[in-house]
Amino acid sequence: MSPRNPGALKRQKELARLEKQREKQAERAQRRKEKKERQPGEADVDPDIAGIVPGPQPLPDEEPPPA
Repeated sequence: MSPRNPGALKRQKELARLEKQREKQAERAQRRKEKKERQPGEADVDPDIAGIVPGPQPLPDEEPPPA
């Protein structure tokens, strides 16, 4: 069974596509804004590894007894 007005379905799809494009455009603008506001030194440091010293690590004060 075909829809009574196939143009209405196409219009709904077009509106959904346009809305998705608007959302993506807003997200891109937000990222550009955040990138401009970011401090210059922040991009060089990965927050996951900030404060980690390369090389041998100090031994813990108390080691558990070997099992």
